[in-house]
Amino acid sequence: MKPLQISPETAVTLAKQLGVPLEHLMHMPQHILLQKIAELSKKQSEGTTGSEPESQAPEKGEQ
Repeated sequence: MKPLQISPETAVTLAKQLGVPLEHLMHMPQHILLQKIAELSKKQSEGTTGSEPESQAPEKGEQ
């Protein structure tokens, strides 16, 4: 299996965010890496949605 075709800067950033050694990241199967990136993205988006207002619905009487 050939190493992933990503830049060194991207590899270092992903390794830190995913908590895996750089060597493991570079030889990780692409489908596994994409799954881990999706999980990381979901966790980050869940953390940011907590501070947003729940709804922009008009109040009673407004239309």
